Amino acid sequence: MNRIILLGPVLFASVLTVLTFIEYKFLLSLGWHPIKDPTFDWPSGLALGHFGWIMSLTFIVTGLIMTLFARRLFLDLKRTPASKLGAMLMAFAGLFLAALAFTTDPTIRDYPATWHGRLHDLSFVLLGLTLFPSMVVLGFAFRADERWKSLSLYTWATLALAGPAFFVKGAAFYVFLFAILVWNEVAALRLMRN
Repeated sequence: MNRIILLGPVLFASVLTVLTFIEYKFLLSLGWHPIKDPTFDWPSGLALGHFGWIMSLTFIVTGLIMTLFARRLFLDLKRTPASKLGAMLMAFAGLFLAALAFTTDPTIRDYPATWHGRLHDLSFVLLGLTLFPSMVVLGFAFRADERWKSLSLYTWATLALAGPAFFVKGAAFYVFLFAILVWNEVAALRLMRN
């Protein structure tokens, strides 16, 4: 199971990168631009392209991997209220990541929002509302466990860097994705060593 957990961030980053290059012209047609407007229908807009099923499947698979990651954290960390709450919030974040598979609506469209587009948008908001608090709480859980103590400050620093980038759109969103994916990979590597 540990190797699967290690795969999650790498899989997400790889699919995102490859599909962005493959669907580059399509993304531009949606209004996206890698520098001027990098969050305009990206990365969710990748699910609207020719290979959209790959992005949708990636949301599901990596979301489920995140829930496995949360379970492993729960089993590995010293039992405290913080470890229980942090793992539970991380598991919910994984479920909301998987729910991003409900296909988004393009921002520029001549029809009303669809039910699946609304579910996608709601899942994105709920992902942020569970992922960030999970990292705050997990920082305290790490601090209470000698084997994880060194990751406490790193977790909070990642959140301090990634949190604002999640809300301040534009190129800062790349910072958010990178910081969160690296944090997940670092924590998964720690799980393998414990």
